[in-house]
Amino acid sequence: MAMSVIGDRRSREQKAKQEREKELAKVTIKKEDLELIMTEMETSQAAAERSLRKHMGNIVEALIALTN
Repeated sequence: MAMSVIGDRRSREQKAKQEREKELAKVTIKKEDLELIMTEMETSQAAAERSLRKHMGNIVEALIALTN
């Protein structure tokens, strides 16, 4: 019983994560913003892109999140 509940919860969490990733993928980001974050924060393209997408392309919020 408990294993079933845990499995169901993990399944729901995985589905929610996949939906969130789909939504983030739809966010438009500017190439120059991505390059600026990568250069200034000395971070990977993946990290810079993720931060920009999480903050709906808002470079200021993305930079703040990376510094915290």
